[in-house]
Amino acid sequence: MNARLLYVMDPMCSWCWGFAPVVEALANQASAYGVSLHLVVGGLRHERAALEPAARSRALSYWQAVEETTGQQFNIENALPEGFVYNTEPACRALVTARLLDESSVWPLALLIQHAFYVEGRDVTQPSVLVELAESVGLPRIEFAPVFDSNEASLATQADFEWALNLGIAGFPTLLAERDGQLVLVTNGYQPLETLSELLNHWLVRGVQISSD
Repeated sequence: MNARLLYVMDPMCSWCWGFAPVVEALANQASAYGVSLHLVVGGLRHERAALEPAARSRALSYWQAVEETTGQQFNIENALPEGFVYNTEPACRALVTARLLDESSVWPLALLIQHAFYVEGRDVTQPSVLVELAESVGLPRIEFAPVFDSNEASLATQADFEWALNLGIAGFPTLLAERDGQLVLVTNGYQPLETLSELLNHWLVRGVQISSD
């Protein structure tokens, strides 16, 4: 029986950063049943112009709400500096590149990108930053950089975006459970671990029952 968790996210989505400890705990819960976590990138924003002051204020208000709700740390004071272009495609492509090279590195890289952006205030739209972060999770620059720049990685990233869009996923984070090609929605949007752990447990136990029938 083929089963996995599909986490549809964007590394530059504030609610996804807030959800990170929850999804990590759920992934650990699922791994006890032999169910792995697979990331699908969503493509939250594709801006081409710098953030206007009003848009910056609005974004930071969302960050404050996420921090208050989830307890995740945000560096509000120095975030989104003047001239920042909020395009999440490069960070998403970095995760897809990691997936192409070594899938076990995808989640660690996602956490590093999120921490760099939200806590350290780094510009993770820049390829140089993403290459450095990839090296930190064991993906050598000489391997990562050419794949990141490749048509293959670009097309695979767009394929993720289109998959999520075609499934009707409009918001992140979204967590799905897949068994033998059948998808079940665990959550669309942030929910606390206590709620989702129980839901996931029912699905995991059901999988054991189906296997034993």
